[in-house]
Amino acid sequence: MIQKNTQEEYSNLTSPRTSSLPMLISEGPSEAFRTKINDEASFIIHASDPNAAFTTQLQEVISRYNELRNQLMPGAEAVMKRYFLSDAANQEDEVYATDECDCALSVIQQPPLDGTKVALWVYVLKGIKNQNCAQGVSRVTHGAYEYLWIAGETISSSNSKYQTTRLLEDYVMRLIENECTLKDNCVRTWFFVNDIDNNYEGVVKARNEVFVTQDLTANTHYISSTGIGGRVADSKVSVCMDAYAIKGLLPNQMTFLYALDHMNRTSEYGVSFERATQIDYGDRRHVFVSGTASIDNKGQVVYPHDIKRQVKRMWENVDAILDEAEMHFDDIAFALVYLRDPADYAVVSTMFHEQFPHTPYVLLHAPVCRPGWLIEMECMAVKANHDERFPNF
Repeated sequence: MIQKNTQEEYSNLTSPRTSSLPMLISEGPSEAFRTKINDEASFIIHASDPNAAFTTQLQEVISRYNELRNQLMPGAEAVMKRYFLSDAANQEDEVYATDECDCALSVIQQPPLDGTKVALWVYVLKGIKNQNCAQGVSRVTHGAYEYLWIAGETISSSNSKYQTTRLLEDYVMRLIENECTLKDNCVRTWFFVNDIDNNYEGVVKARNEVFVTQDLTANTHYISSTGIGGRVADSKVSVCMDAYAIKGLLPNQMTFLYALDHMNRTSEYGVSFERATQIDYGDRRHVFVSGTASIDNKGQVVYPHDIKRQVKRMWENVDAILDEAEMHFDDIAFALVYLRDPADYAVVSTMFHEQFPHTPYVLLHAPVCRPGWLIEMECMAVKANHDERFPNF
């Protein structure tokens, strides 16, 4: 199964469900979804046969991605890929050997919950002026901006706190080498934590300590992020990091969303990330929603042990964030959904299919940072917008 979200609305057809939404194209096991802007896209791609060997599933995923990109986004280039695997120790090397992309690439053990061995998220752009990868940073020049991605960064060392400290310190230096800073240019981070119930505390401590050195505090701002269960092939690695930054942002172009009626500031319970980051361009708005769970404005888990009610509260929180940006569920370009218990897949899959029939998403087995949270989701939302203060995307 393949789902793809671009930003261009077809004019000759409407959705069979409601004419107010963009159309849904079905082609065998494939689905494609388009909104109103045509130079960026997110693909979520699934293998179709859970009984097939991993090699077969991987080749199908890559082939179907290339086919759909060429068919629906001709001229677009991948700038970020993330593979979700069922068994990184036995599959990771084959992914790196098979995928010949020159973009940022991460490979994470977060098994797709549809029973297959591999799924893929790809972010693509048209109109790239230049793309190169050096010193572990993938640089993409598009319009007036340079987009900096790092992916699959790991350090094999003693514990999660030390690994996270080294990863962030190395990232700070790479940003400086590109005339950027963590505070002014980093938009989004992802931390994939092996044995998260035991290792997340070290990630939190390291992030808090490094952020203070970069003037990232509750009085300034933090960075949108997801800290979630996941691992790589090397069992000595406790933490893997991906990150996204933008060079060329102007003052007030990057702002932050809080939804304080629904959730509190993360600093109130000892962690340091923003609920969401908004980037305004001359022609559109991007919103990056951090990993969001069933939490209230006191930082407490809402509806323990009840997956259905946790899903609904999670959606309510995401909706409140998007509303702050004058956006809605219809503006979501893609979503990644993490479940602690694979036994919840059937009920969650049904709920998401009903709530998001036109949105690319993938359901993954990945424990959330608190055992009481049964589910978490992150997403990116995009909508056309006119703002003369800033250059176009």
